[in-house]
Formats: sequence, C-alpha cells, structure tokens
Amino acid sequence: MTDAGDRCPCGSGLSYGECCGPIHAGERRAATAEQLMRSRYCAFALGDTAYVLASWHPSTRPASIEAEPDVVWRRLDILKTAGGGPFDTAGAVEFRAVWRQGAERGVLHERSRFERVDGAWLYVAGELLPG
Repeated sequence: MTDAGDRCPCGSGLSYGECCGPIHAGERRAATAEQLMRSRYCAFALGDTAYVLASWHPSTRPASIEAEPDVVWRRLDILKTAGGGPFDTAGAVEFRAVWRQGAERGVLHERSRFERVDGAWLYVAGELLPG
C-alpha cells in the first residue's frame, strides 16, 4: 500500500492522500470520468481489487478479478477525454498505462467508457487500441 503523503500512482502530481486515497476510502466520489479512471489505475497499481470491482458498472462487472502481484504499473498517460465532466452522465477516457512484469514490458492502450449512476461515476467497458 502507499502512504497518504506519497506521490499518487495515478500521475496527477498530488499526494495519495490528496488524490485517489480519499476516493478509495469512500470519503469522496470521483468528480469526473477522468478522476475515476485515475483512481482505478491507482487501485490496479496498489492491488486494490475490491475498489476496482466496486467502481465497475453492475451491467458489465465480472464476478471477481485477480490481482497480478508480479505486474508493476509504471505510468498512466491520459491522452484524450470526451464528456465525463461534473455535469455529464457519460464520458470516455483514452489512456496508455505502462507496465512491467519481470523482464517483459508493455503498454495497455484503451478507450474506456464511463456512466454516472446516482451521482457516482462507474466504468462500463473499454476498447483496446493499438500500442
């Protein structure tokens, strides 16, 4: 886990205690689809599968997911957002997430779709994109 004063793994430049920590703890909700995307990436990086599942839309949520403890998430780059603002009900975030697993390195490039349900942003689905 990370300490509240450590830099947040999502790359926002804020500390974990100022950024994703309170969202993970349920102290506040993500205000935008991008903020939810960042909090989900951070949860993956920290192995918090309970948060990942809780932030997943019930219509597409799997029954369970397994953390991959040997995968190290290195960096998140937000490339583009569409909608997903404080007054929207839907949005999309295109991102690249850089990972390492032993000697292997890779990039997950995805366009994720989000919906706001009862005031809370939820991940609906993602489309994998090349490189």
